[in-house]
Amino acid sequence: MELCSSSSSSSLLRICSSSAPELSFSSSISQFPSKTQLNLTKPRFQNLRICASVTAETHQGLPRDSPQRLLKELAQRKTATGPKKKVPPKRFILRPPLDDKKLAERFLNSPQLSLKSFPLLSSCLPSSKLNNADKTWIDEYLLEVKQALGYSLEPSESLGDDNPAKHFDTLLYLAFQHPSCDRARARHVKNGHSRLWFLGQYVLELAITEFFLQRYPRESPGPMRERVFALIGKRYLPKWIKAAGLQNLIFPYDDMDKLIRKEREPPVKSVFWALFGAIYLCYGMPEVYRVLFEVFGMDPDADECQPRSRRQLEDVDYVSAEFEGKKLAWQDIATYKPPEDALFAHPRLFRACVPPGMHRFRGNIWDFDSKPKVMQTLGYPLPMNDRIKEITEARNIELGLGLQLCFLHPSKHKFEHPRFCFERLEYVGQKIQDIAMAERLLMKHLDAPGKWLQEKHRRLLMNKFCGRYLREKRLHNFIIYSEEVHDRYEHNRRLRNPATTAVQQAIHGLAYTIYGKPDVRRLMFEVFDFEQIQPKAV
Repeated sequence: MELCSSSSSSSLLRICSSSAPELSFSSSISQFPSKTQLNLTKPRFQNLRICASVTAETHQGLPRDSPQRLLKELAQRKTATGPKKKVPPKRFILRPPLDDKKLAERFLNSPQLSLKSFPLLSSCLPSSKLNNADKTWIDEYLLEVKQALGYSLEPSESLGDDNPAKHFDTLLYLAFQHPSCDRARARHVKNGHSRLWFLGQYVLELAITEFFLQRYPRESPGPMRERVFALIGKRYLPKWIKAAGLQNLIFPYDDMDKLIRKEREPPVKSVFWALFGAIYLCYGMPEVYRVLFEVFGMDPDADECQPRSRRQLEDVDYVSAEFEGKKLAWQDIATYKPPEDALFAHPRLFRACVPPGMHRFRGNIWDFDSKPKVMQTLGYPLPMNDRIKEITEARNIELGLGLQLCFLHPSKHKFEHPRFCFERLEYVGQKIQDIAMAERLLMKHLDAPGKWLQEKHRRLLMNKFCGRYLREKRLHNFIIYSEEVHDRYEHNRRLRNPATTAVQQAIHGLAYTIYGKPDVRRLMFEVFDFEQIQPKAV
């Protein structure tokens, strides 16, 4: 096939025009070698050779340094280059594992192992030191965040080593690096942020739960959950972020009000949870209340926070004197300190969950027959160093009454006495076991991201497992049902299992109010063995 023929030249022009559509050809195509063969089975490489020859011919009339010539050559190179090879994603490229020496250096130099006196705070620090890009964000935006939240503008690094707030600037920076922002690609930033929001969600739930239990001492947990959702449900979080003026730090390039819900709520929820995780680690629960109600302006008396109207059971029983005739404000909860000779770790929360009328059950059959076996299984009473012997005796009496309330099923007395059942203790027990397990997982898995910890947390605290651990200790035999439903609950697992789960969570709530969080950890990881790591009896 000769290139000098007219039919060949027309086919050649069609081939070149498919790869370089902007070219103009001259009539002197006969200068090509006469023996050139067109291999139509492999057009890609042949097109490149032909186009290069035509390009040289086309630009003969233009000067060498002509801008038009350079632009045309650049356009032809872009159109004539072959397709790029697809590179596999980084997660599919196998990397050689670190040797023991490098791995040890990485862990020993990590900020997560720098604080011996604050292990939980240390576990939430970034896995490596902040780099220049991180410090640039801190220098540019951190003062605005601290001013909006009402904190001192001085760098937190100037505080002493024995103050957990020394690391507040670092945690505050991590709290705002949600997965959609620019800095979230860095591993230490991404993991640090996700670990903070993993902790912060349970901090928020526990704080609001304790607040409403003490503010509404007669209310059942059903309407209380509606109040909690109206304050910290993900649908309402953008309103609080905007009230504090922090929306531009979460969405620096977008107007938050114009975004659709699925684009607006996940980043806001992530930052909101992580923010309270950082505040809790550095300043504790009182500061959580201040930021919630003072900075974000949450109003528990607002119309949208009220539960829907429902048929209420008449509550004729007394409440503790400190709740009678008044609603506690958030300042009362945040500034409350138990007296030195208090019977319990959280005395006011205990009074809000255990009604004073429980003393009428002292000396009944359950008190003599079942209580000693339950206390022996749970390891109660714990040894306490009290100045006066009467304080120890009074605490043990209240402990026995609280345990009887934990095993008091709603079918027994709820319709005549709505608070004489385990519901309120169960509610606080759910939240305290959530945060106890979250803290345990954070300190145990230093390099795990928050999503992995969330799934691990969910699987360890499934309701069916909570009830199973109680039944393994044979404690379900001591639950007090009414005579009408006793046989039904004893022999129907669909009724029995949720009841045993509720009793187990109520025991955790009672342990928290009387002895504090350390006793909740003891029950969860030593008595009930939630992680299932203890050897089983043969």
